[in-house]
Amino acid sequence: MHVVGLERIPEIQPGDDLVKLTLEAIERTRLRIEHGDVFVYTQKIVSKVENRVVRLDDVQPSAIARQWADTWKKDPRVIELVLQEATRVVRMERGVVITETQQGFICANSGVDASNVRRGAAARLPTDPDASARRLCTELRGALQQSIGVIISDTFGRPWREGQTNVAIGVAGVRAILDYRGTRDTHGQSLSSTMIAVADELAAAAEIVMGKTRGIPVAIVQGTGLGVADVDASSGRDLLRRREEDMFR
Repeated sequence: MHVVGLERIPEIQPGDDLVKLTLEAIERTRLRIEHGDVFVYTQKIVSKVENRVVRLDDVQPSAIARQWADTWKKDPRVIELVLQEATRVVRMERGVVITETQQGFICANSGVDASNVRRGAAARLPTDPDASARRLCTELRGALQQSIGVIISDTFGRPWREGQTNVAIGVAGVRAILDYRGTRDTHGQSLSSTMIAVADELAAAAEIVMGKTRGIPVAIVQGTGLGVADVDASSGRDLLRRREEDMFR
């Protein structure tokens, strides 16, 4: 397996043609795209294209945002954005806001992030990351004449472990989960619950190359052959645990 970062992609503006910029970066890199390759895009670059970046001066904080921000030395405008992007506040404690977003993710700060955007702004998650992934996948397959997959990734914390890792929030052309239930292990025992979140694993592998400070918003994972599913065969929502099965909500 190889992970190749696409460098020298210019600063993104709303409405930019992300497929065109990707193809130009591939040509500069002289990379040969193979059947089954998976393109991983950071959430931030997709949010910028889709005009999901907000000027903080345009945000009017509510009373609860101001109170929380004053208590924990936060920017009340960012806290207001966090609350606006949430359908439910899971917990507000020790300066951390955990929410359920409009997209269905449970994460810190509703995915609102002020890093890698212009000063005085913050980025919100794409409105529908799966739809964004499907558009990119369809257009790239048409341009490249290859079956490829697309993942839109973001950095999430984990309830039981320190540190953060990239996960897939939008998926197209890749099976988000490899389901081993009903198969047998190397000792012949039947597997009853093993479901591997392969889209998350691909997103995490890509992050090692992209990093947070290298200015590499797109990486291509080659050698797995996983980007061969129908464009709409799977989605990032497949990775969300159903409420009735979640023991921690």
